[in-house]
Amino acid sequence: MANVPLWNGSSSYITGSGMTPFALYETDATFVSDAPKVADFCARKLGYPLIEVELQSGSMFTCFEESITEYSAQVNQFLIRENMLSMQGSPTSSTFTGRQIIPNMGRIIKLSRQYGAEAGTNPPYTIKTGSVMLNVGQTEYDLNALWGSVSESGASIEIRKIFHDNAPAIARYFDPFAGTGMGTYSMMQEFGFTGMSTGVSFLLIPMYADLLRIQAIEFNDMIRRSGYSFRLSDNKLKVSPIPTVAYKLYFEYIVVSDRDDILSGGGYSASGSSGTGIVTDYSNVPYQNITYNLINDVGKQWVRQYTLALAKELLGNIRGKYTTIPIPDSELALDGLTLRTEGQAERKNLIEQLRENLDKGSRESQLEKEKNEAEYLRDRLKYVPLKIYVG
Repeated sequence: MANVPLWNGSSSYITGSGMTPFALYETDATFVSDAPKVADFCARKLGYPLIEVELQSGSMFTCFEESITEYSAQVNQFLIRENMLSMQGSPTSSTFTGRQIIPNMGRIIKLSRQYGAEAGTNPPYTIKTGSVMLNVGQTEYDLNALWGSVSESGASIEIRKIFHDNAPAIARYFDPFAGTGMGTYSMMQEFGFTGMSTGVSFLLIPMYADLLRIQAIEFNDMIRRSGYSFRLSDNKLKVSPIPTVAYKLYFEYIVVSDRDDILSGGGYSASGSSGTGIVTDYSNVPYQNITYNLINDVGKQWVRQYTLALAKELLGNIRGKYTTIPIPDSELALDGLTLRTEGQAERKNLIEQLRENLDKGSRESQLEKEKNEAEYLRDRLKYVPLKIYVG
């Protein structure tokens, strides 16, 4: 084996000396203080000083740095999954590390707004108004050619509403409460009400009488007259009855690209925002490595155990280069394969344990726990005697 310095039983972390590959935590005084202690812990667990440990302090520090980074990555992965709905659309210039993410209804409201827009309720895009002149004797009109090509530079439009109806029945209905119409004037004269203004002369007429009269007017228009109707297919409009005079027909429409283009700020984007610099998916959520001195004792113990597993696996790889070492009159068998296997198994178990603990602390799990506690409490209260009221 090469003649390199091995673990000598003590070490110190020197900031700025490149003792860890990424130097992610060397500005953290707690990390600098704990690094030699964790290295000593790993060396002793690997058999030092009874046997030599073929590792240097830099190798131990590297395992320590990787363990903190792995712990941070596992926690951050869980938080991203837990809070993705609340974080989408947030700026990537900030960081969510160490911040409480409170669930909000922003995404749900934006989604419901899209559904409501199809019903004409507060759409996140502009509903425009257009018109076309109806000519005498002509019933069919191409709104794409007559309006879309002219007013929207050929952009695809979608017609939302056509204003082609009869005048409302109430417009042809005298107000019965004003004392005019329906032949009520003579009756009012008998009561001596004719000396008053018609605006303040009232009759007690049931509401259903008004509704029946309006319905009668509408049925009359539908059965005895040619009812106003239209048919719209691919923005080609066909109206009836056949126009006998020229008049302007109005309609409401949207430009399809305003609604469907998610990159230009259309209302159907996932976050309601557009452009760069916002959280869109798992890849750009601004979570950073957790500061080591903010990790609690439970997390630090996990980090120490994971560092030991990494050191054990690394030592196993080193010893695995040689199965035996010649010594006077014999050979010394090395345990490289055993160390490597144990280290890999311990790392796997630690990851599974951490993920299980994170899942048990998820918002869904906590709500389920509160639900179960409420049900248990309700069942226990069934056995509490009710108070007897004595009047």
